[in-house]
Amino acid sequence: MKTLLILVGKTADKLYAHAIDDYAGRIGHYMPFDIITVAEPRNTRSLSEQQQKEAEGQLLLKHLQPGDTLVLLDERGKEMRSTEFAMWLSRQQAVTRRLVFVIGGPYGFSDALYKRSSQLISLSRMTFSHQMVRLIFAEQLYRACTIIKGEPYHHE
Repeated sequence: MKTLLILVGKTADKLYAHAIDDYAGRIGHYMPFDIITVAEPRNTRSLSEQQQKEAEGQLLLKHLQPGDTLVLLDERGKEMRSTEFAMWLSRQQAVTRRLVFVIGGPYGFSDALYKRSSQLISLSRMTFSHQMVRLIFAEQLYRACTIIKGEPYHHE
């Protein structure tokens, strides 16, 4: 199974970018994994929140293939413990060719992306910056990989 993480906009803070790259390299030892960064739409100051979500949605949809399983990281999504996420990921590996996670822009996702998605996952009830969410998700994906392999990274 190929796994993708698609982001809207660059990771601005170099410390986050370095840590995300570190986890991406680690994840790559367990599964094919790539991060795609979609440029933020131009002139967003002149756009309403809805228009910005629609513009981002169009850019994101261009990276999807018909058979992809699309998972949106969304505050309204299902919360899981790390071990539950690992079990979910393991099930996906058995039935999915390309698993695509998306972290959207500051206003969330367009209706078209919600309709196209297979699942919504929430990392927490708390609100994090988009920069932090990228790092937290990368770490959780790596953690899930180690749980699946029975490695000692996760303690419970």
